Amino acid sequence: MADGSKRLVSVLDPDGRLVELDAERWSHILDGHPELTPHLESVARAVREPDRRRRGYRDSEEWFYLAEAGPSRWLKVVVHYEGDRGRIVTAFGRRSMP
Repeated sequence: MADGSKRLVSVLDPDGRLVELDAERWSHILDGHPELTPHLESVARAVREPDRRRRGYRDSEEWFYLAEAGPSRWLKVVVHYEGDRGRIVTAFGRRSMP
């Protein structure tokens, strides 16, 4: 966290890569998805123990899904990787798997 923002989440993904979420990014996510406010631990669990995973649109991006968590049927968490470290860039509920 080079910007000094407080780290809220620090977990290892299933491949053993460190993934983090800082307070500033969490606030940004909640601006667009306030229904996620009580679901920070579910966001962390989606990355740590996902029910499904998919490659993102970019090579450096991966999507993690957790079933029956958060405000909808699926919780989707998008992680951007730089080398062997990742940061959560967004999260939101989905009614169905894409």
